[in-house]
Amino acid sequence: MKNRKKRVDDIVDLIKNHCISSQEELSRRLEERGYHVTQATLSRDLKMLHTTKVPTDRGTYMYVLPDSNSLKDKLLAAGQIDMNANYQSGFISLTFSGNIAVIKTRNGYAPGLAYDMDISNHPDILGTIPGSNTIFAVMREGISREQAIEVLSQFVPINKKYVPPF
Repeated sequence: MKNRKKRVDDIVDLIKNHCISSQEELSRRLEERGYHVTQATLSRDLKMLHTTKVPTDRGTYMYVLPDSNSLKDKLLAAGQIDMNANYQSGFISLTFSGNIAVIKTRNGYAPGLAYDMDISNHPDILGTIPGSNTIFAVMREGISREQAIEVLSQFVPINKKYVPPF
């Protein structure tokens, strides 16, 4: 038990700094750091950390931690990913109805994208309601469509010339 805190800290470090797609991969990386854990122990640790798996643009999944955009931020800062490549967004289209943005994604991508939007605590996004392939994002009252597009482009690669007219 005395190594559990250190092991959990290392799991957090690995998830935040690497694209970990499976428990097997996480177990291998932990072994490289000197930990030999069973699958059951790893499952308990991941559950305790409230990790979730989100889809990537490569058709795989990766673990993320609650309230954490750090991996995406680090990859973007290092120039290792291009937001125009739809990294984790699966973005398809954006339309508006009043102050509600309707964002269409590939099937299964909406929950992860809505999660990213919600944890950003952006003052112009009041909240989101995701389905499997659609997100309703309620924007603050009085925001212009141009401003809303600018805000949402922080989360999805919006090509402004393809957004339907107002």
